[in-house]
Amino acid sequence: MKHIVIIITLLFFSFGEVAAQQTPADKQTEAISIVGATAHIGDGSVIENSTIVFENGKITAIGTKASTTTKGKVIDASGKHVYPGIIAPNTTLGLVEIGAVRATDDDSEIGLYNPHVRSIIAYNAESKIVESMRPSGVLIAQTTPRGGRISGTSSIVQLDAWNWEDAAMKIDDGIHINWPNPFTRGRWWMGEDPGYKPNKKYTEQITELEDFIKQAKATIQSNEKAYHLPHMAMKGAFDGTQNLYIHVESEKAILDVINFAQKHSLKNIVIVGGDEAYKVTAQLKAANIPVLLTRTHSTPNFEDDDYDQPYKNARILFDSGVLVGLQNSGQMERANARNLPFQAGTVAAHGLDKEKALQLITLNNAKILGIDTMAGTLAVGKDATLFISEGDALDMRTNQLDKAYIQGRDISLESHHTKLWKRYSKKYGK
Repeated sequence: MKHIVIIITLLFFSFGEVAAQQTPADKQTEAISIVGATAHIGDGSVIENSTIVFENGKITAIGTKASTTTKGKVIDASGKHVYPGIIAPNTTLGLVEIGAVRATDDDSEIGLYNPHVRSIIAYNAESKIVESMRPSGVLIAQTTPRGGRISGTSSIVQLDAWNWEDAAMKIDDGIHINWPNPFTRGRWWMGEDPGYKPNKKYTEQITELEDFIKQAKATIQSNEKAYHLPHMAMKGAFDGTQNLYIHVESEKAILDVINFAQKHSLKNIVIVGGDEAYKVTAQLKAANIPVLLTRTHSTPNFEDDDYDQPYKNARILFDSGVLVGLQNSGQMERANARNLPFQAGTVAAHGLDKEKALQLITLNNAKILGIDTMAGTLAVGKDATLFISEGDALDMRTNQLDKAYIQGRDISLESHHTKLWKRYSKKYGK
């Protein structure tokens, strides 16, 4: 029996060593200068033959090689490219590890109205999926709950941490509402007629949401000592201290959201999804409502949509003056979040300038999430969250990272994928 216990213990620790995530990087202790690279600032501008200096986790100098003095350790990046860390909004990274294993699935709660549910405390910093984001340059994410009419609050995390406290950049940045769909598709497995038809309960569902908003506002404004946690959790949506992310797709529903927000004095509205936002750009711009678009790598929703509609939606919104960013929710959303830079590349291939396409996943996403004072561009005073790539970060063939830093820390680019690549490269003698 004693021998069996010893064997099981050894197997446990052996498995733990294999399955564990890379150890988070140590805090930056010396100044670092990256010299000679093409610096893609993230705001649409580029500095050729640049020098970027950062120390204590912050960028302290950036400019041309000729005009900027180096400091500390010098990294020669001649012929390479430097980018700000890519930001992935509206993702369940760290909330679900294996979809088929219920014990690893913690992205939703029971009930319809859960604004008090906080995704950040469920975030798993040791997720192997989170680890796989970094070799693509995705270094920051918004971990977001799912389900119900009001899912809960999201938080912004950096992707190299011991636990959620270490990971947190901005806690409880916003509340997420799933707007009712004005149309439904017949569910054959429930005996419904197939096809696309009006949702008969659409008005009723909006009325229920409206009642909750009114009750929450009344609770917050009352002097009663009774504490209603879901109602009190809505306070940030009324006073503007939190974003209100409304997940909505169709033209009619987006217009209804705009009217609803104005009627109830809801502040800092962000449209998430917005498949048909390109049809209401004037109204979105007038209401100053940004959009986090449905993933670029999608098929058109309707038969009369242009075949390339998902590829050009971002350009239409950008050119119309709407603040737009890219996100990747949907099927296999966690693993596919690492493809966010290549989705921006697809937008660039369909009419948007490449540096502006980069802006969709750097500065624009940072502005929408409210972290643009610390991330989103290569600028003095911001976090040194950036990476060095052999080539174009928006091209999956050339986005090969040499180095990546999060808040100045030299992070590991190893992952389960890179280990497999090395193993099979040896097998085939590459």
